[in-house]
Amino acid sequence: MKVTYHGQSCFIIENEAHRIIVDPFLSGNPNACITPDDVDVSHVLLTHGHADHVLDAEAIARRCDAVIIAPNELANYYGDKGLNIHPMHLGGKHDFPFGRVKLTLAFHGSGIETENGFIYVGPPCGFLITMGGKTLYHAGDTGLFGDMKIIGQLNDIDVALLPIGDNFTMGPEDALLAAEWVRAKHAIPMHYNTFPLIAQDGVQFASDLKAKGIDGIALKVGESAEF
Repeated sequence: MKVTYHGQSCFIIENEAHRIIVDPFLSGNPNACITPDDVDVSHVLLTHGHADHVLDAEAIARRCDAVIIAPNELANYYGDKGLNIHPMHLGGKHDFPFGRVKLTLAFHGSGIETENGFIYVGPPCGFLITMGGKTLYHAGDTGLFGDMKIIGQLNDIDVALLPIGDNFTMGPEDALLAAEWVRAKHAIPMHYNTFPLIAQDGVQFASDLKAKGIDGIALKVGESAEF
């Protein structure tokens, strides 16, 4: 499994045969090093409806004829636009050509901003993605919650992608606990340094993880790690 970070909470996850993207936020991200037109994927996974997670979902899905995987209400929002969708919901899992996806809890909000206000698009989620025998946990936007311990007990998680930006999500201190609770072998920080309000030191977070016996990897935008 190859994991490439594209800023905020956006990752491309791939192996020799398949490539997917999670939470595409490229055209509005000042740190992004690619554009939506550079993305070639079969599936687009969305954790929730906020713009910094879905801004480029429609454009990528339409151009690639990709399937959007998201919580039911959010998926159907895009289905009404004529896009290919696979609605899911919290606790559910499904096998796709690239591997298995299971939706986990995430404690946050989810709405799409329009000129007439926000449209509620169901609850947010995290993803457990199994591809090529490896399991990745993308926590989505969330605070720390006790059921992360259960996620760790029930799943053999190779790598966890954890928000550390604080203010809107967990900060670094809580994210360290999350990494321990989900029993991740490796952990990568996300959802930080895109805007001044969520500025954090990803390198320090990775160092703090290593002090706890977890391989912390602070990827720069555009960098990859293989598991």
